Amino acid sequence: MVDRFNDPQLNGLIAEAYQQNLTLRSAGTRILAARAQRNIAAGNLFPQTQQAFGDNSRNQVSGNIANPQTNRFFNDTATGVNLSWELDFWGRFRRGVEAADADLDASIENYDDALVLLISEVASTYVQIRVFQQRLKYAVGNIATQTRLVTDEETRVKKGVDRKIGLEQMRSNLTNTLALKEQLEIGLRQANNQLCVLLGTPVPDLLPDLGDGNIPVAPPETGVGMPADLLRRRPDLRRAERLVASQSARVGIATANLYPRISIVGALGYEAQNFSDLFTSKSFIGTIGPSVRWDVLNYGRLVNGIRVQDALFQTAAVDYQNLVLQAGREVEDGIVLFLRSQSRWKQLADSATAADNAAKEAVKLSKNVQTDLTTVFVTSNFLVTQQDQLAVSRGDIALGLIQIYKALGGGWEIRLANCEPAPVPEMVPLPEKNLRNRPPCFCRRQQMASDFS
Repeated sequence: MVDRFNDPQLNGLIAEAYQQNLTLRSAGTRILAARAQRNIAAGNLFPQTQQAFGDNSRNQVSGNIANPQTNRFFNDTATGVNLSWELDFWGRFRRGVEAADADLDASIENYDDALVLLISEVASTYVQIRVFQQRLKYAVGNIATQTRLVTDEETRVKKGVDRKIGLEQMRSNLTNTLALKEQLEIGLRQANNQLCVLLGTPVPDLLPDLGDGNIPVAPPETGVGMPADLLRRRPDLRRAERLVASQSARVGIATANLYPRISIVGALGYEAQNFSDLFTSKSFIGTIGPSVRWDVLNYGRLVNGIRVQDALFQTAAVDYQNLVLQAGREVEDGIVLFLRSQSRWKQLADSATAADNAAKEAVKLSKNVQTDLTTVFVTSNFLVTQQDQLAVSRGDIALGLIQIYKALGGGWEIRLANCEPAPVPEMVPLPEKNLRNRPPCFCRRQQMASDFS
């Protein structure tokens, strides 16, 4: 998207935001959490309980029980392992892995969606800064002209050539334009602060570094592609689809709870009264066998649990459909803004040119008192309005193109340039010296097998 404007400063800001934005880092840490959750789910396919134990106790038996023991005091030492493996006959654990896979994919798509939003916000804020700067240039030029008019009129009033009403009109024009300049200064500073947050830095004044550039010029046309491409390009749509898949798997997990759980349990170890005899052959103990657990009297709760998960699945599916409709609307809104803003800018450019010519002619005639001062008042005031609208409309063209690319899901691909088969690094802390590290690449399924142990 940014290459379409051919603006090196904008490209640099987007690259810096990609490196340092904290919201993007937060989305990255959620990917690491989702990957770990996926590995936990995969671990359930193997024996769920693998515990080593060791016990040593000094025991005393009551002397007042039936058939009391001769030796009431004795030691007992035991060590070994306990194993329990629930076999996945009904696919409960496999569906858990499937849900975790979909959640991991959704977290990656969430990162890409955050990247799309970040790029569009940086580009939009940069355009707004340039628009404010252009509007300020127009305002400063008009303030200089109106100041001369006020000075000339004050001289005429002192000489008794004109009446005071004309002077007050000129002053009204000047103070109104001065107030507009203050409003534009506020907007420019707020846009500067917003850009600082997007860059993940404190709030300094970036304007000296940015300079007084022009409003980015968008190409007169751009390719949109087929509407079906939205399903493949927009990360938020892909995330919604993955959430539907994840919830579908959870329906399967709830359904598997209707059936018995079949496990193999066992224990191997050594037990003896004296520690010196612990690891002899006579001290060996062991047990192994199947185990069945079936919630036969809980079907009301289990069935309703399935209904809950199915309702959540239907909700996710409807949310996905609604998001697709909104995506189509956003593309159309961006196209309308982009195309109509170009026509509007051309018309306002003609209007501003005509207003500038009229204002210059009125000022020229006013020096020789050849025109009514009301005409000078109206033309100078109208020029301020038209030039201000002209700058805004020029910015709307660029904002329209940015909105199109945002609606199409463009921009997240920049992370693919940094994809490597190397391990995903841990997210670095926030000290300033680490803020310029390259963001990690979160490729799907990358290192899943090696991460699992």
